[in-house]
Amino acid sequence: MHSANRPLRIVAVSGGLQRPSRAATLCEHLLDLIGELAPSDPYLIELGGLAPQLGGALWRSQLPDSVERELVAVEQADVLVVTTPVYRGSYTGLFKHFFDFIDQDALVDTPILLAATGGSERHALMIDHQLRPLFSFFQARTLPLGVYATDRDFADGRLHNAALIERARLAVQRAVPLLALPRRALPLAETTEVP
Repeated sequence: MHSANRPLRIVAVSGGLQRPSRAATLCEHLLDLIGELAPSDPYLIELGGLAPQLGGALWRSQLPDSVERELVAVEQADVLVVTTPVYRGSYTGLFKHFFDFIDQDALVDTPILLAATGGSERHALMIDHQLRPLFSFFQARTLPLGVYATDRDFADGRLHNAALIERARLAVQRAVPLLALPRRALPLAETTEVP
């Protein structure tokens, strides 16, 4: 649970597989906006760099320490920002594979700002049709306004579309009041002794 005496731990996960990545650029932009409105300690995870260590693992115990650290960062975040390129109508396989290793109770009530990038506007509903259900499984608090960017919204490695920049700002402004809400503490499981 977040204490008012420390900055928000904001972890952003970019599902982009290349560098430079539009998904990572959008993540960084959203992290900066949150930082302008709330004291925060931002941390960016780029899944493309983890692909060689992450892709072949079937169990969390098979992952190297470098990937385990990133999973723990997500599980301990006060706020998540997730961005993925749209690939064949959904998030990337590596993005889903990463979240398959997250403890299913770790994100209960965690605020999550959803974002995606794609080649055209026709994939914009992917945020609501794919990302929102994924994080509903975790019982996370998905924030109401998602941010979707197309390839032409970027120039010189930055966002340049004024309407998109305003939407991103609005998404963050609407999110900030929800970031201070306490997360529900999960009750400890009762233990029963077997005779």
